[in-house]
This record gives sequence, C-alpha cells and structure tokens, in this order.
Amino acid sequence: MRPTRRVVLGALSAFTLPLRAHADSSEETSADADEGSVALTRYAAQHSGQRPAVLVLHGARGLELNPGAYKRYTERLAAEGIDAFLVQYFTTRDYQALDPKVSTPESRDSYNTGRFAGWVKRISSVVTTVLARPESLGRLGLLGFSLGGYVAADTAVHDERIMALAILYGGMPNAMVAQVKHMPPLLEIHGEADRNVPVAKGEELVKLAQAVGAPAEQIVYPGRGHGFDFSDTDPMTADAVGRVVRFFQARLNSHH
Repeated sequence: MRPTRRVVLGALSAFTLPLRAHADSSEETSADADEGSVALTRYAAQHSGQRPAVLVLHGARGLELNPGAYKRYTERLAAEGIDAFLVQYFTTRDYQALDPKVSTPESRDSYNTGRFAGWVKRISSVVTTVLARPESLGRLGLLGFSLGGYVAADTAVHDERIMALAILYGGMPNAMVAQVKHMPPLLEIHGEADRNVPVAKGEELVKLAQAVGAPAEQIVYPGRGHGFDFSDTDPMTADAVGRVVRFFQARLNSHH
C-alpha cells in the first residue's frame, strides 16, 4: 500500500511550478437546488472541446474571507484544461448561523452537524447541472477547504459520480465515519500545526478511503496552520496549488 502521509519541507518549494496568470474568463451562472438556487462562478478551461470539471467548496466564512485564495486554484485549474466552478452552497440561513459575530464555536459545530445532509443535496444538484453542460467530459472532482472539505468528503461518499476528491485541512463528518462504503481517489493536504482541524482528521479520512479500496494520500506541511495556503507570501502556497492541480489532471483525464 502506498504511504498515507508525506511531509513536505520548505526546500521542496524550489521544484514547484510557478502560479500561472491569465485573463479572467469567469462567468456567473447557477444551479437549481433544494432551498434555492446555488450561485456558481465558472472559470472556463482555455481550450475548446469537452473537458473535466472541478467544483470548489469554500470554508465556513464563505468566499468573502479571501476570494483571491480560491481564485488561485480556479485559475490554475482552468489554465491546465479543467473547468473550475466556485460553488456558493450556503443559504442565507447558513450565513446567519455561521456568522462569528453572533455565534459560538459550539453553536457552529452543532449547526454544521445538522446541515451536512442538506449541503450534500445542494452539491449533488450542482454536479447534475455541471455534468449536463455541453462542454462536460463527464468526469468531475471536488475540491474542498476546511468546512467545505467536510462537505466534499460527505458528498463523495453519497454520490458516486465524484471521480476525484482533494481536501485541504478537512475530514469526514463524525456521523459519517462508520458509514463509509465508497470513496473516490483522494488527496488530503494539511498543516501540521493546524489548531482548527487537527491533522489527525485528515489522517482518519485517508485511512477511511484506503479501507474501501480508494487510492489516498496525505501531504503534511510542517509548522503550517489552518489555511496556510491562503498566504500570498508562503512558498508552500504554490506547492499546495501545484499538487492539487496535478492530482486532478491525473485523475480526471479520460484515459483513467
């Protein structure tokens, strides 16, 4: 079995590809779903013809926390031939309940536990919409950050149309751990010093995937905390983006 965990040291950053920049080709669209439509921002791949897609699921603060950090991933995916969709899966009620100004960590945890099933239904509705687009190759992955990583993992267990799963500092919702019977190929990325989501949750997720026969690997960055890749100056940001993009390229190309 492949090793479940690799530690990435700072020296490795010299071997990563630089972040590519290209003209913003984003467009706003939406998907019909329970509890109201889901707003999507599509970053189109820079070539014609059918291509794979990746849905990007934000963390508990929504896209507003650091839109540029998510855009790093969507633009790079598009530059490498994969359509990327930023998915605003929260409802107005979700934003209100998870607002740190009027909630507590305990109330947010309790709210999230009761919301995963609803979020999974909303993401699966987006999957249906994206796969039906004329440019779709029929191969789709999920990329989730923090809470969005938990939502992505839960969705991948329930929806076998998900063909690849990349999660940054997330895990499997506790209520789902004992119910996992299927998972797609998985890449889990974590900062070793994460105080929001312990690195052990990522390790648990990798073991769950391997237990049901899915290729799975965890990449751990020493000394990095939660959301380390949102930094514009940390060289490990480019390393993480590059690993995610290469993972989806390998898993979503039609010959696999």
